[in-house]
Order: sequence, then structure tokens, then C-alpha cells
Amino acid sequence: MIDPLSDVLSLLDIASARCTRFEVGGRWSFRFPAKPALKFAAVLRGRCWIALPEEQPFPLGPGDTFLLANAPAYVIANDLSMQPEDGISFFDWEHSNVARHCGDETALVAGSFVFEGGNAQLLLDALPRFMHIPGSDRAATILRGSLAVLDEELDAASMGSTLMTRRMGDILLVQTLRAYVAKEGTSSMGWVGALTDRRIGAALGLIHNDPGHGWTVNELATSIGMSRSGFARRFKELVGMAPLDYLTRWRMHRARDAMRRSGASVGSLAQSLGYASESAFGNAFKRVFGRSPRRLRQAERGVNVELYLGRPLLVLGLSGSDQGRSEQLGLRRQLVEAAGAEVELACCPVVGQP
Repeated sequence: MIDPLSDVLSLLDIASARCTRFEVGGRWSFRFPAKPALKFAAVLRGRCWIALPEEQPFPLGPGDTFLLANAPAYVIANDLSMQPEDGISFFDWEHSNVARHCGDETALVAGSFVFEGGNAQLLLDALPRFMHIPGSDRAATILRGSLAVLDEELDAASMGSTLMTRRMGDILLVQTLRAYVAKEGTSSMGWVGALTDRRIGAALGLIHNDPGHGWTVNELATSIGMSRSGFARRFKELVGMAPLDYLTRWRMHRARDAMRRSGASVGSLAQSLGYASESAFGNAFKRVFGRSPRRLRQAERGVNVELYLGRPLLVLGLSGSDQGRSEQLGLRRQLVEAAGAEVELACCPVVGQP
């Protein structure tokens, strides 16, 4: 039987992932910019504060772990009276996974995950922006072993360490989510928290294991031993939407992933996901994503072409040699024509690029 959290995580394409260790001594304060990413960090030793916009600073001690969803700008410091410095500038991203500043009294390990495509919102929208697991909490126990392995790999920089740190980051991400859900239960976690509810979690499992089935509210309720009205009310209370709305949303995220990965046709997707016609499927797709399957496929192909070219493309500009500009111009015209848009294309250099 498919586990819904694993099912959702399998749709998330990680565009970039980085795990680091930060060691610092003396009085210090660093700021980090907002980033459309999922970040986790754990304090190995020392004490500090994390300050988020419009919230009271939060104290962190040894063993504490936190997770940031759709990571907002934040300050991390042991002295909040100091003017914060730019934290990013202290990392030599190209040559090292460890940053040191004026000592090592405080040490943290952290990971950052940037996702590609729109499926990540299915997870990110369900999470609070700040999740804290105290080191003293029973749920944090399982994190300690993984944190120790990650810390050792970051320090060793030995054969295979790049892959090891990436995989340990993935494991810690899931373990941190587990630990937070175990601590908080069903509160303020959308469908993720609802997984801990025995009956609603079972209903989510049914949906994820057979999204193409023609589920009704009554059938789902009967399958888990609840009345129709009680199930509908409890599901919406925990998940934040009605059962069939969640079913539709999950189907469409599955469809989007299949279109991008395998180029699946609208007809085959409609049939496999329980729709009687392509038009019914297309209408549901547009309700979820705001555009038709064809339009979304064209838009995502445009992004992929830019990544394939391996150099920056301005929205209305191109860069590179004369030959490269010609190639890019031809590709861009094809994309624009395919999307049905009319824009003026102009060649101009990208600042800072050869």
C-alpha cells in the first residue's frame, strides 16, 4: 500500500539541494534572504536565536532542529542587538560544505531544497512556515543518528561524500517532517498532519492508492467506518478541503507529473484518472492550475529549453555569440508561436555573462 507522504515526495523534483555546516564564535548575527525552498537546520552545540519577520525571536539550543517551508527571510544570531551581516557571503559554495567564522563555539548543520515545477506546492502549502523540534523532545531522538552521519560526511569530504550528504539531507528532511507531525499531531499541518488521524489517514491512503477510482464521499466514509456527514466534516477540518476536492487536486498533480516526465497524452491521462472525457479532465486541470494541459505543457517546455541551452535567456533578450543568438532566437520564436503569444524578441547581452 502506498504511503501518501512518500507518494507526494516522489513527485517533487529537487532542482538543487545543498547540505552545509556553519561554525561560528564570539558575538555574531547573520541574515539570510527569502527563498522558495524547504530548509532544515539543527544546532549541534551552542545557543542562538532565529528571528522571522513579524514574529518574536525564537531560542535554539543543542539538539534543536527547525524546518522552514517557503523559507522566509530570517536572522540567526547569538546577539540580536548586532546589525546582521550577509550570511550567504560566508559560504564558499564551490569548494567547501563548511563555513567558519571567528571560532567554533556554535555549530549548526543545515540543508536547503529548491524544487522544480509546481508539484512542490502540494507539500509546501500544507506546512507552517516555521516548525521546531526541541532537542529534549522524544520525537527528536531519531534525528540524532542521522545528524551525526551528516556532520561526519560534511567534515570528511571523502570519496562519495557529495552523494552521501545529498542522500542524508533527503533522509533528514523526511525524518524532520515525521518528528514535527509526531509532536504536533493533526494541528496546522493540512493533509500531512491528517495522516496521523487513523481514519482520515486511511481515507487519504485509499485515494493515493487508487486515484483513478470513481470515489464518492459515501464510499470513502463507508470504507473507513464513518458516517458520510461525519467523515466529510472531519476530512475538511483536518485537510482544509473537501474529500473530492482533494481527490481532484491529487489527480491533477499526478497528471502534471506524467505529462512532464513521459509526455503522456491528455486522452490517456483522462482515462487512467477516472474521467469520462478529455474535456472533463481538461476542465478539472484548469480549475487546479489555472490553465489547460496544453498551455501548461508549452510553458514548462519553454523552461526546459532555457535550461538545455545552458546559458541565461532574458525574457525579451538573448546572449552569447552570433551563432548562439541565432540558434536561441529560432528556438524562442518556436516557443512563442507554440504558446500563441506575440512579443518582440531583441538581442542584447546579459550583464556579467561573456
